[in-house]
Amino acid sequence: MRKLTLTIATAMLAIATVAVAGETITAEVKKIDEGAGKITLKHGAAKSMGMDEGMTMVYRVKDPAMLKQVKVGDTVKFDAESGDSGFTVTKLQKGR
Repeated sequence: MRKLTLTIATAMLAIATVAVAGETITAEVKKIDEGAGKITLKHGAAKSMGMDEGMTMVYRVKDPAMLKQVKVGDTVKFDAESGDSGFTVTKLQKGR
């Protein structure tokens, strides 16, 4: 039974990650915390992440080097995936 539960939980996490990875979101950088590897982004609705309305949120970043590409006030485009510790930015690029 425990193995079945673990298998189902793993499958659900994989489905959630795939669903989130399909949407590039436009946002404004509000804060950068290089020491913690986090970025605060203000963005509109992100349906693939279950966010029907815009919000400001703190995200972990997959690669802390991404934080050196942007500064507070920049418009960015990002992709994120869901994990055990919340959402993680997997791709970040300065917008135009």
